[in-house]
Amino acid sequence: MTFEPQRFIEDAVAQIKRTIGMGKAIVAVSGGVDSTVTAVLMNEALGKKCVAVFVDTGFMRKGEPESIRELAGKINMNLRFVDAGKKFYAALKGVKDPEKKRKIIGEMFITIFEKIAKEEKAKFLGQGTLAPDWIESGAGMRATIKTHHNVGGLPKGMKLKLVEPVRELYKDEVRKVGRELGLSDEICNRQPFPGPGLAIRVIGEITPEKVEVVREACAIVEEELEQAAARGEMELPWQYFAVLLPSRSVGVLGDERAYGYTVAVRAVYSVDAMTAQYARIPDNIMENISNRITRELKDSVNRVVYDITSKPPACIEWE
Repeated sequence: MTFEPQRFIEDAVAQIKRTIGMGKAIVAVSGGVDSTVTAVLMNEALGKKCVAVFVDTGFMRKGEPESIRELAGKINMNLRFVDAGKKFYAALKGVKDPEKKRKIIGEMFITIFEKIAKEEKAKFLGQGTLAPDWIESGAGMRATIKTHHNVGGLPKGMKLKLVEPVRELYKDEVRKVGRELGLSDEICNRQPFPGPGLAIRVIGEITPEKVEVVREACAIVEEELEQAAARGEMELPWQYFAVLLPSRSVGVLGDERAYGYTVAVRAVYSVDAMTAQYARIPDNIMENISNRITRELKDSVNRVVYDITSKPPACIEWE
């Protein structure tokens, strides 16, 4: 059956109205297409009875908090901004296991959302949960591939009632809904970004210093690939980013011995995130990425590698 975005929007808005009735809701926004579409649907259904909440975890992409404020203004979103970076770093201190990271982050989000909801006298929480999120998180007969913070990372004693209008959709369908809602191509075509953010792109224990390194490395990867695609040198991948590995290796900085971290670059083509093919990036573009990372992050990184694994057997993100 062909997916009809306009019909989906009508049904979703009606369902949100029925679910929340005369109540009030908050909706989690991150700047990605999933949460933005969810926020617009809930805003259309509830108007002033809907409050969008952006939590700055300290693990966002470069310039993300600023772009969220700008986006909220463009789509007339009633936004509350929460700076919670110190709390997230404290909660994750010493944690290396990726499953524990995701669950701690999920619980932290809910703690903050419940506080905001109490202040706003709201009983419902809107989330941009997609089908791959709950499929990979496992339940019943499904194996757990990885716990998505907005599914398996939710605490059992959670007080808020969930509203997830795009729960049964895949990424390509959400993009179609976004375009039907009149959202810009910049938002609809934006590459996916994990809810736990850069916390799962630092392999192992997280520190502010490591997060800043991977933030800059991700920005370089994004800039180089987007510019190359704009020049017509390659097709822009579906998702592309950098990962900071915990291992160090010997290198040379000037005439001195260096002992720096390794950054892995990941770029894939996909439609629905359930499967993905690694992107064959031209050598000259990969060379530019490597040169920039090792030059601009020379005090931390001295080696860049490229991940040529598809999904399966690998996931798109490393953790």
